[in-house]
Amino acid sequence: MKSVQARVTGRVQGVAFRWHTEERARELGVAGWVRNEADGSVLLHAEGEDAAVDALVDWCRTGPPSARVEHVAVRDDAPTGGTSFDTTG
Repeated sequence: MKSVQARVTGRVQGVAFRWHTEERARELGVAGWVRNEADGSVLLHAEGEDAAVDALVDWCRTGPPSARVEHVAVRDDAPTGGTSFDTTG
């Protein structure tokens, strides 16, 4: 099992990034959350099987078609034991 936090920067707000991230996470069976940050980035917490979390982070490097991802900063994070993936903020 793996748990990470990722901050996605670029044109990632106002382009349905959170909605698409939630959909992709659910397809992969990843738990966690995603939210917009005041600095214009999107922050997410993801936990689950290593390959599924890696696949979600890889997807975030491109995002939905209308996004322009510049950078994804990933760090290990403490697992929360969540069982679903939610959009917040």
